[in-house]
Formats: sequence, C-alpha cells, structure tokens
Amino acid sequence: MDKKIGLIAGNGKFPLIFAEKAIAAGFKVYVCAFKSEADPDIEKYAQDVLWIHVGQVKKIIRFFSKNSVETAVMLGGIKKTRLFFDVRPDSLAIKALAKISSTHDDNILRKFSSIMEENGIIIRSSSSVVPDFLAQRGLWTKRKPSEDELKDIFLGYTAAKKIGEVDIGQTVVASGGSIVAVEAVEGTDETVKRGGLLSPGGGVVVKTSKPDQDMRFDIPSVGTETLSVMKEAGISVLAVESGRTNVLDFEKMVALADQWKMSVLGVDEDYFLEEDIK
Repeated sequence: MDKKIGLIAGNGKFPLIFAEKAIAAGFKVYVCAFKSEADPDIEKYAQDVLWIHVGQVKKIIRFFSKNSVETAVMLGGIKKTRLFFDVRPDSLAIKALAKISSTHDDNILRKFSSIMEENGIIIRSSSSVVPDFLAQRGLWTKRKPSEDELKDIFLGYTAAKKIGEVDIGQTVVASGGSIVAVEAVEGTDETVKRGGLLSPGGGVVVKTSKPDQDMRFDIPSVGTETLSVMKEAGISVLAVESGRTNVLDFEKMVALADQWKMSVLGVDEDYFLEEDIK
C-alpha cells in the first residue's frame, strides 16, 4: 500500500524541503497550498495540489478525503498581517472560531486540528514523519560565541520564553546585555533587521519555542535564509532551542555560517547549566 502524507503549506522553504525528504522516504505528497504564501515550486513535489485561501477548511477536507489522505502536517507560516485582509472563512471555519475563547495562534490551530480529526485526518508533527529536522544541542560551527555573546544568548533565551508565554513571538535580538528587538506580527526576518539597526556593534539572534509549544504546528524554523538576513543586518550569532526547532538544510547552513564566520548553536536550559552561564 502506498504511503500518503498531506501537506498544508504556508510560506518559506520548509514545505519544499519536507516534501522532498518525504518523497525520498517513500511518501506520496498531497498539498493544500495557501495562495500568495506557499512557494509555487511546491507543485514540483506534489502528487496533487490545491491552492486555497486562509479559512477554506471544507476545501482542505474534501481534497484530502478525495485522495484518501489520513495523515497531514502543517508547515510554513502565514504572514499575520495577511489575516487582516485576505481571509475567506467558510461556514465550518466560522462555526469553529465562534467556539474558541481566544484567537491566539495555538487555540486556532488546535481547533483546526480537532476539526480535521473529526473528518478522518490526523495532524502530526513533521518530525514524526521525517525525524531528522530537529536542532541538536551544542556548537555547530567553527566560530565560538564570546563570553559576552553567551551572556546575551542566555538573556535572549529567557526573554524569548517570556514572550512565548503570552504568544507574542519566538525570536529576540540581544546586544550588550539588553533586548533590542522582539518579534511580533512582522515575523523573524524583520525582527532581525530591526535588531541589527539597534545593535551596530553586533548582537545575537535567539529563537525558541513557546513554553507549551504544540509540536504539530508553528515550530520555530531556521535555515540558510535566516543567515542571509543576519548577514545583511550585521549579526553573526544565532542560537536556537535544541530539540524544539526545525533546521532546514543543516549541512548547507553550517557551511554557509563557517564561510561567513558566524556562530550557530543549539541551546536549552541544561546547556546553560553545563556552561555555567547566568
């Protein structure tokens, strides 16, 4: 029996990389791609593809059911600013939204997942299908962070967890013992650019999951594009939460970081304890 996986694709390269790896693992990939968000190249990997607007839940269910897809993943982001002007909720989406107490991302996504499950489609984490994406703890690059940069990483990690508690964002930029930029609706790239302007002497980018992160969706992700934005912003240190961040094209990312003399590492609370950073 052929293995099938559904992919609900937003922006960024992660949906493309996942689809490529899923195919290599023997899956046929059926894609629901958000218009004006998903990369058109996703069609190269899809057994079949349906282009949709945010809120068209019934179309997703019908598409997966028609193709006998029982398991799906949600990858790539949706620009939060788009949610203010380009949403076309169908009756099922409107009914679901009326039943949730908060429109925070996780509440909406969990409700969406329960609707999918009620219709025979299980939403899973990408790592349960293709397990080699999650960040490893420790230094990945030749360049090590300085002692001051490690202190800024710890500060940034603590701050990122705090903003995650209230569902603001996942990324902060720290420099010289201060938080200089915090991610909100503008997304990671714009946060990094702003942080670069506010820390001309160099800073660190820290990206973590939310404390109660549902690993099925909205997992923090980094890749070569992240490094390109950092280089443009004049920032050369990136720390991500190990075991809870997706890393895209790990080998390419590390090679590029070494070429640009950047420092990239995976951290968690145990890392800071072992390194005696506080």
